[in-house]
Amino acid sequence: MPAGIDPESVETDDQAERYRELRRVVFSRLVETIDAAQLLRGGIVQGRAQIATALGDIIIDEGLKVSALEEDRLLNEISDDMLGFGPLERFLTQGNITEIMVNGTDPIYVEIDGVLRRTDVQFRDNNQLFNVCQRMVNLVGRRVDEASPICDARLQDGSRVNVIVPPVSVNGPAMTIRLFRQDVITLDQMVEKGTISRGGAELLRILATTRCNVMVVGGTGSGKTTMLNALTGYIDPAERIVTCEDTAELRLPQPHVVRLETRPPNVEGRGQIPMRDLVRNCLRMRPDRIIVGEVRGPEAFDLLQAMNTGHDGSMSTLHANSPQDALSRMTSLVTMGFGSLSPEVIEDMFQRSVDVIVQVDRMRDGARRVTHVTEVLDFGPGDQRLHDVLVFEPDARRRDEIVPGRHVAVARPVGEILRRAELFGETDNLLRALQMDGWSEADPDDDGS
Repeated sequence: MPAGIDPESVETDDQAERYRELRRVVFSRLVETIDAAQLLRGGIVQGRAQIATALGDIIIDEGLKVSALEEDRLLNEISDDMLGFGPLERFLTQGNITEIMVNGTDPIYVEIDGVLRRTDVQFRDNNQLFNVCQRMVNLVGRRVDEASPICDARLQDGSRVNVIVPPVSVNGPAMTIRLFRQDVITLDQMVEKGTISRGGAELLRILATTRCNVMVVGGTGSGKTTMLNALTGYIDPAERIVTCEDTAELRLPQPHVVRLETRPPNVEGRGQIPMRDLVRNCLRMRPDRIIVGEVRGPEAFDLLQAMNTGHDGSMSTLHANSPQDALSRMTSLVTMGFGSLSPEVIEDMFQRSVDVIVQVDRMRDGARRVTHVTEVLDFGPGDQRLHDVLVFEPDARRRDEIVPGRHVAVARPVGEILRRAELFGETDNLLRALQMDGWSEADPDDDGS
């Protein structure tokens, strides 16, 4: 369990006040004693050792009554303040934490294994929190203040940070950090975690290798980007890939990858490079595959156009709660930039462009699971068909903390998935993958109707 989680004891008000006064005295003396610029130049390890030495000298010189536990706590907190990001520092280096949420001076929340946990760690006051927010965004050339109270930034390690400060945030600055995983989760690891079945993982591998156009859909924090990253691992190394993202998170192992990232406007409101500009520009870059981190605006039209004009195997993610919602969501996004297009025309474009929808959800136990692999069938204008191939069936008879259930192959593909499997010589592998999840060739073929 990480530091700061589920404390066994709680300080009394008198003990807390005494410690705050002790910390104030020690910190003010340290500021007078230590050259801050030299401290930062020396690095974390050397700087911490210097602070520890100075702290011991101050305790002796001032005759302070400090227990070994309090001295260790003072060293940790002051080192975090002077060398890092204050109370956040202890969470930034723990591999099992995926998200950090700061709500003013209230206790900090973290996400571990998909579950939110309240810690016993908090900022002393809004000034300390605001200074940490400023320091964090300044590292990447951004700023946040009363004139620009909202800031999205990507840290140097790839983590994403969102900061919102007063007057927009009523109860003090709020900060959310989505930590960047250094390792890439593979489909095999997803099988071990129960995200997808072994047969389902083979089905997803076939979708990626046979150049199906795939939309990964789900809610916030459901694991869409993680799934997209896993699928891209099966792209042929000989292909040229262009990625377009708001925040560069994808880590593709192929040698021929061009990474594009949007740019927000500067303080004068100029210089913005939106996602649509990136998607349109990458069409001029001779890509074999286009990977869009997430569609959330009119760039949806350009992506559908690309999928329908020779850029087979393109992939993206989309916020939607079901495969059916994905269609209406894409229709809404296209309409944002092309109001003259009727919903029927957009739906026709969608069914002719997207081959497969992969739905991922975060369950109540925090686990991420693939709940649908749905084929998009093209049976002509106005005849939109969503044909489930693989679904996750929860066991409604059990009420465990861990959501029970299993992945079931409910039908054989009858559209583009099957055609591409035949084209790439993957038909036998496709049928074996479905059989692993309960589909039988003796079952009547499902034509999607």
